[in-house]
Amino acid sequence: MYKTNNKEVNDYLNILCNEFPDFLYDYINTKEMQKLDKIGHSCGTTYTKVYNDKYFYSTLTHSIGVSLIIWNFTHNKVQTLAGLFHDISTPTFKHCIDFMNGDDKNQESTEEKTNDIILHSKEIMNLLKRDKININEVNNYHIYPIADNDLPKLSADRLEYTLIGGLYQRRVFELNEVYKYYNDLTILKNEDGIIELGFKTLSIAESFIERISKLWPRWVEDEDRACMQFIADIVKSLYNKNLITIDDLYKYGDEDIINLIYNSNDSYIINAFKNYNNATIDNIYKSDEFNNDIYCTSVKGKIRYINPLVQIDNKVYRIYDVSLSAKNCIDNILNLKMHKYIGFDFDFKPYNEKVLKKTRN
Repeated sequence: MYKTNNKEVNDYLNILCNEFPDFLYDYINTKEMQKLDKIGHSCGTTYTKVYNDKYFYSTLTHSIGVSLIIWNFTHNKVQTLAGLFHDISTPTFKHCIDFMNGDDKNQESTEEKTNDIILHSKEIMNLLKRDKININEVNNYHIYPIADNDLPKLSADRLEYTLIGGLYQRRVFELNEVYKYYNDLTILKNEDGIIELGFKTLSIAESFIERISKLWPRWVEDEDRACMQFIADIVKSLYNKNLITIDDLYKYGDEDIINLIYNSNDSYIINAFKNYNNATIDNIYKSDEFNNDIYCTSVKGKIRYINPLVQIDNKVYRIYDVSLSAKNCIDNILNLKMHKYIGFDFDFKPYNEKVLKKTRN
């Protein structure tokens, strides 16, 4: 079994799949996958006191978790590898770079590099050749509905970040409850005749929605969007001051870029990041009016929620249509109050002199 340094995470991964597929080890140990172990799954919010994650959870572990869910339900090697690789193009600070690219709503702008990263990895390409797998079978997990599908359907990716988020980001359940929810899942056919993960028991599905609905705001609320856009503006400023290249974001981990900030000799950027690092929830600015005296921005973000399938008397429904409690939970996140302007109560104006480029000249 793959092991991290965190017992709870190890126990959690064992719930997802109690027989770890041996073929994954070689792929996990490639340089391109190992780099993901240095990128936090919380998108830069780990590095401020606004949030207090229970522990660091890496993008590598998230990717492994997704692959284990796929393997557990399909035992399909190709789909499992597609799930493992789905975040291989994740840059430093994860979705903050989507914010920097102006893709705050979909948060998919960095995925276009997935094929290139796999293709230019000798290790991965040799492993695929050994296993007689074509790169086109594993470079786009969107083609496999168990791996990924349109929000708010339930997929391996959406399920993994929801389950682990409910353990380490905002504690909404315990491991025994993760076990209960996970073991009630099965593969069903949705209203379009496409396979999708869904629940066998209405009461368990309702409990799942009631718990995770307390987590949903964490990924789009004013505080989260302020943090992610601030990191995006810091990175953009580093680039526009010729202190970093876009390629660097695909080579280094979070801590590497933070060290670069503190060693940059740019006191304005350094002081701004120190203020972010020490900021608490009391330092967040939330208003429908712009404030030019502080770091103030406007960004929408992505509402992440789930409206899963549930099986009742051999028929399949969306839980929104058969459960008032689940409907209320979903309506609450869809109607979440989000202020037009957000930020921090300290001054920072990002450098905007240059147009962003995707690769080094």
